[in-house]
Amino acid sequence: MRIAGAWFARLSSSSPGNMPREETLPVRPLAALAAFAAIALTEARTLLILVPDDDLLPELSNSLDLAIRPLCLVLPAADFAARIALRATLSLLNSRLWCDGEEGQSAVWERQRERIAANASLWQEVQTWAAKNDRSDGPVAVAELFPVRILPLAAYRRLQHQASDITLLYRCNAPPELIAPAGHVLRIGPRAAAPRHRSLALADEDARLVLEWAQLTRDIADLELELITVQAEVAEFMRHYYERVGRRMAELDALQAQRAREEAERAPDNRQAWTTAKRKQQQAEQSAHESQRFTEAATEEAPVFRPTQDIKRLFRQIAQQIHPDRAIDEADRAWRTQLMSEANRAYRHGDERALREVAALWDEGRGGMPGTAASPSTFTAPAPGPTLLRQVERLRARLSEIESELHRLFGSHLYELFIATRQARRQGRDLLGEMGGQIDASIAQLQRDYRTDAAWAGSMPYP
Repeated sequence: MRIAGAWFARLSSSSPGNMPREETLPVRPLAALAAFAAIALTEARTLLILVPDDDLLPELSNSLDLAIRPLCLVLPAADFAARIALRATLSLLNSRLWCDGEEGQSAVWERQRERIAANASLWQEVQTWAAKNDRSDGPVAVAELFPVRILPLAAYRRLQHQASDITLLYRCNAPPELIAPAGHVLRIGPRAAAPRHRSLALADEDARLVLEWAQLTRDIADLELELITVQAEVAEFMRHYYERVGRRMAELDALQAQRAREEAERAPDNRQAWTTAKRKQQQAEQSAHESQRFTEAATEEAPVFRPTQDIKRLFRQIAQQIHPDRAIDEADRAWRTQLMSEANRAYRHGDERALREVAALWDEGRGGMPGTAASPSTFTAPAPGPTLLRQVERLRARLSEIESELHRLFGSHLYELFIATRQARRQGRDLLGEMGGQIDASIAQLQRDYRTDAAWAGSMPYP
């Protein structure tokens, strides 16, 4: 962070005549680039980072702060990998767009919402493209939706690009197409050797599968983390909802059902009244059942879900290594599934020690389990052949499953209420408290009506 801060200060104080500035290569260059991206977002600057080729993208992507990762477009030059990466990043962005504020990034995300509003037609075009899930390329102007763009030179040339406030050239020269303000371009490190020519590799199906395997492995780990995070956040919200609103709603539904039944009994020939009474009774029974279920669940003392950045990063690393869809046979798959189940439980409980134990079990056992002696390491794909093809097919299917599950969650009424509660909190309002107050008022009104009716009839069901 110190090196990135020095770079930012130097660019901020540079005169228009100095272009480009140059810096030597630091000891941990990709960590410095990731820290620079975080500073640029905090300072409300758009940033373009150009790298020689795709090889640097995995480590650079993993170096980014998880809180800002969805705001960074990390797009490979290889077209099939770019489609996978873009869809995964859009899923992350959709998920986090209204869920900010927990990690001190509210202003950054508010600016992102403004950016999307200003590019509403492009945002809709991108969403339509992602929903098709076909082999077409994403919109060429997609980079405009992201304040940070991290691209190899070949990908930059393909996109329709506008000027960024700051451009970093990591071990490469500025391309002729570069649009950049004078004095705000920084070259870092000596120019790398000419990037390997990708067209020959991409013509080889085995080589293409290896690259796709690597891209899918990284993106699925990000989305597995996102899915379990969203599920845990919504589950915690449900507990709060039923504690503060759901129990009251069950009481209100029971009173309304009783009222409807009594009205139907006073008019036995009124079919509409009996239909209403039946519907109210069914609603009351459903509310009572749900309230009882959550009351029983609450006795289990569910932990508060507040995973740290270290725990999130550790879970993502474990998902990259252990994911069951990378299994080479059924025994390997069963073992990986068991470890991932333990990792999921540990993550939901914020148990970093348990997560590290899962990682240790993986390191100790992958050579001892039947059929796992040749189990691949973190980013090493199987040798070309049927195993590699099966893994890629399973990874493709899992990516689609996660995206579908996220979309299902986003479209649910509960998630809409979850987001509305978050938005109200940013405005200083307690939405669940307001809802509970409204239900209390309705209950009190029904009770007053009962007393009035009972007094008129000469009977008092309430004291």
